[in-house]
Amino acid sequence: MAQNGTTENGVTGANGDGSPPMPFPQPVKVQEIRHTKIFINNEWHTSLKGKTFQTFNPATGVQICEVEEADKADVDKAVKAARAACQRGSPWRRMDVSSRGRLLHKLADLMERDRALLATMETIDTGKPFLHSYFIDLDGSIKTLRYYAGWADKIHGKTMPVGKCLCAWNFPLLMFMWKVAPALCCGNTVVIKPAEQTPLTALHVGSLIKEAGFPPGVVNIVPGFGPTAGAAIASHMGIDKVAFTGSTKVRACLEVCIMLEATGWRIVVFCNLQLAVEETQKGAFFNQGQCCTAASRVFVEEQVYEEFVRHSVESAKTIVIGDPLDPRTSHGPQIDQKQFDKILELIDSGKKEGAKLECGGVAMEDTGLYIQPTVFSHVKDHMRIAKEEIFGPVQCIFRFKSQQEAIERANSTEYGLASAVFTRNLDRALSVSAALETGTVWVNCYNALHAQAPFGGYKMSGNGRELGEYALAEYSEVKAVTIKLTEAL
Repeated sequence: MAQNGTTENGVTGANGDGSPPMPFPQPVKVQEIRHTKIFINNEWHTSLKGKTFQTFNPATGVQICEVEEADKADVDKAVKAARAACQRGSPWRRMDVSSRGRLLHKLADLMERDRALLATMETIDTGKPFLHSYFIDLDGSIKTLRYYAGWADKIHGKTMPVGKCLCAWNFPLLMFMWKVAPALCCGNTVVIKPAEQTPLTALHVGSLIKEAGFPPGVVNIVPGFGPTAGAAIASHMGIDKVAFTGSTKVRACLEVCIMLEATGWRIVVFCNLQLAVEETQKGAFFNQGQCCTAASRVFVEEQVYEEFVRHSVESAKTIVIGDPLDPRTSHGPQIDQKQFDKILELIDSGKKEGAKLECGGVAMEDTGLYIQPTVFSHVKDHMRIAKEEIFGPVQCIFRFKSQQEAIERANSTEYGLASAVFTRNLDRALSVSAALETGTVWVNCYNALHAQAPFGGYKMSGNGRELGEYALAEYSEVKAVTIKLTEAL
């Protein structure tokens, strides 16, 4: 919220100095989207073929604007700019590493300045609640930039010239920063394609990259579609590295170095009941369930199963569905009609296959792409809702009798991104965490992501890691140089 010319973070509750609590931040009124063109060499370009595509507000179905559509010729132009920017002797290659870090900090400063605007744009483009955009997406993006800004002068003798990134539509800005920040920290140049459903914040950040002082060609943004712009980038011989976040179906078509996708699907609850209900509900319904770590499979010990289901249903019914720009809203629409239809079809399959629908399971009448938070009990492992990634607001609750049974069933999936254990027993927490086949395990919490901690999956849930020091290895190469010394002085 703008106060006295500055952007305040906006938090509830009393401040430490006894002053009145700051109000929640408010969305800004966006009269016009300023940046809708292709960003190459720090300049804005129209598509070489003169094509555009529409982007829509999923909460209303109304067109937001038209965006220039890049294809192979535009990608070639962007790659040429990126390669020129990383040539030996270029401003980017000659730049002192500390200066590189200062540029990342400057970009973070500019995002802080435009935080309310970026959060508003993210909300109208994705449908996620404004406060989620402001406090989670923007906060995580800014912290990621600052974390890797600190790494810039601590990497020695490692670099990779040109990288390309494909970003997902569910966290457009956050995924942008998870890839661009470590890549720039390592001295790479980048060609990035935002998801065609949600290109707006990436393009706005393009203007901030130029304002921050990054040399031309270091970051190039080519909005477009996967089969055209995405395929052109993935197969381009001028690109040395591909980072991709998206579906396993698209992954099968790409030769990629990083892929992070697929659901958490593994929550094991032994006790600590109320905390488990609260955290698993957040995990299941956060971002309308459109989250790679969605807590859609919850295994609950038999003796607390019925009580857990009852509390979960009560909690789901309190979720506020409405206009994403209203600060009171905690549940917005799905991203588009295709995703909306897929979720309802899977919900219908759950009912037909014998799972018990406890609440939700239907669309909101006359309100666009909204689906009520849905809870299924008595779910069996063979059901589609147990095996397939729903990517929607659906929580499936399973019953188990023994710890070994819970582990075996939780691991019986081709995915392995994230899991969680809820228990007051430390021995059980450690033994189950060690046995779960996922890249991340949370104990008595969920979606606890930090810029400093590596994030990535096992099995079909990815190669490589985002975030933390481990991400630097994804954007750098090691070279061994051996020199034979003579004994002559």
